[in-house]
Amino acid sequence: MNPRPADEAAIEAAAAELAAGRLVAFPTETVYGLGGDAASAEAVAAIYRLKGRPADHPLIVHVSGAEQARKWARWNDAAQRLAEAFWPGPLTLILERQAEAPGWACGGQATIGLRSPSHPVARALLAAFERLGGSGVAAPSANRFGRVSPTRASHVIDDLGDEAPLVLDGGACGVGVESTIVDLSRGRPVLLRPGGLDAARIEAVLGVPLGAADAAAPRASGTLEAHYAPRTPLELVPAGVIAARLGELAARGIRAVVWSRSRPGRGEAAWEPAEAGSEAYARALYDTLRRLDRAGFDRILIERPPDGGDWAAVADRLRRAAVGAPARD
Repeated sequence: MNPRPADEAAIEAAAAELAAGRLVAFPTETVYGLGGDAASAEAVAAIYRLKGRPADHPLIVHVSGAEQARKWARWNDAAQRLAEAFWPGPLTLILERQAEAPGWACGGQATIGLRSPSHPVARALLAAFERLGGSGVAAPSANRFGRVSPTRASHVIDDLGDEAPLVLDGGACGVGVESTIVDLSRGRPVLLRPGGLDAARIEAVLGVPLGAADAAAPRASGTLEAHYAPRTPLELVPAGVIAARLGELAARGIRAVVWSRSRPGRGEAAWEPAEAGSEAYARALYDTLRRLDRAGFDRILIERPPDGGDWAAVADRLRRAAVGAPARD
């Protein structure tokens, strides 16, 4: 049976799969991950192959905590402070890789991304893998590269089909968008990707503002311009012009569905009500995108969310999804 309920026996079986060099899919608080032994060249290569991911696009290595992280990276004071404040949780730290640590998951870079997830299934899997001698699980999202991330076990099966490895079903992910990524490898901390942890909370712990990514920043997971994309063309539209845009599309025979906080002026339009708060919206984001993508419309119109603060991660994912979706006619 796949997916398999994430009970103790299933978690032990999944850890054995990892120890044997095979892949498993498992829930984290952010999205479901496609995991393999980060110390195994063959296992990491299998992740890239199954996802169809470019070889120079790094993965995130999941660890149980700071003790395991030190085996992989050159730890520093900023990393320690952030780990004490936010691990386990939706925060990935980019650090210089230890010279003796395997670099298979690093996309050819001297830096490595590390995260300690808080989901109880992920934590139990990491602990079971450690008991078998493992030290870290490389795990991007468990979907085809560039597509909508999975937040339910069924999403993993939908994407990977018969190629899916053992999938641990731990229910819907509680955060719903990927981790926040902070680069600590170059002195001043830099925000590489907004995510499940608000940047303002990170800045409060560090006592300095996070810099913006520049051309010299390390490559990091999920930061390509086109990503998280449905197969249906997608537009981000300000709330005040949704009705007019629907009229334009209808005049051309283009059937659209709208995801917005209030019903659009054209009462006959297909409408999906959007969550008002950023956290609830983030939890619903990928599941809703998948449902709308399967609904058979020609276009998905989404009310443009606020850009800053609590909405930064949602705005980032929707912007990249709009870029990555098929070109509009």
